[in-house]
Amino acid sequence: MNVKKISVYVLMAFIGIIFLFPLFWSLISSVKPENQIISYPPRWIPEHFTFSNYSLVLKNHPFLTWMWNSVFITVASTILVLILTTLAAYAFGRLEFRGKKLIFTLVVSMLLIPIQAYIVPLFLLVSELGLLNTFASIILVAGANVTSVFILTSFFKSIPKELEEAARIDGCKDFGIFSRIMLPLSKPAVSTVTILMFITNWNNFLWPLIAIRDNSLKPLTVGIAQFMGGANSTAQFQYGTSLAGACMAIIPSIIVFLSLQRYFVEGIANTGIKG
Repeated sequence: MNVKKISVYVLMAFIGIIFLFPLFWSLISSVKPENQIISYPPRWIPEHFTFSNYSLVLKNHPFLTWMWNSVFITVASTILVLILTTLAAYAFGRLEFRGKKLIFTLVVSMLLIPIQAYIVPLFLLVSELGLLNTFASIILVAGANVTSVFILTSFFKSIPKELEEAARIDGCKDFGIFSRIMLPLSKPAVSTVTILMFITNWNNFLWPLIAIRDNSLKPLTVGIAQFMGGANSTAQFQYGTSLAGACMAIIPSIIVFLSLQRYFVEGIANTGIKG
């Protein structure tokens, strides 16, 4: 191994440590007593490990209810995104119809518009439909995801046309080609979109904060913000419980990423299909 490779590995390790340090510090601090978290100079390793912060979160707040709400909303939203975007991406990537380029350009241009720019008309629309303070208000809005359409369209275009032509010779129609050929070959891209959409929907905060008022229907992001921001002038902010809630909140995202990591890396690196 030459010096250049060693330097690259050292640099990558250094960058990895920088990115992992906040997670490590949060995890360690979540099992510290409150006085050790805010002590100066900071103590890297606690003198006494305690899980009282976790028990306080579970005891004083409906954390498990918020967790279940987030799991349901995220899974349902991700499934809806996959159904809608794979169909749309197949149409944009493999079918020919009038105005396709214009429509695709308009759809992709929505990436330039942040949700803050249209959140008021979105709120009015959802309110008129009577969906406010329901899970549907979050799930249906999440289903319109332009990023997934763009990623999957690019991947569908990279699949050789010979496979599609052979299927048509055998009498396969468009939906058959989509379900029997395109989807199985697109597992890396679909897995990539699944991870991205799961994390995006899991971390969604602004729209659920506006659309959900019932405490029993709030997702985890809104619930944690509620008790993290619940300190007032007579109460000191509790870092221990806040960090404990945050550490528990990232567990599902880590599980999903580790489960689909191999396909995620393949989807990023793969520019075509393997022979």
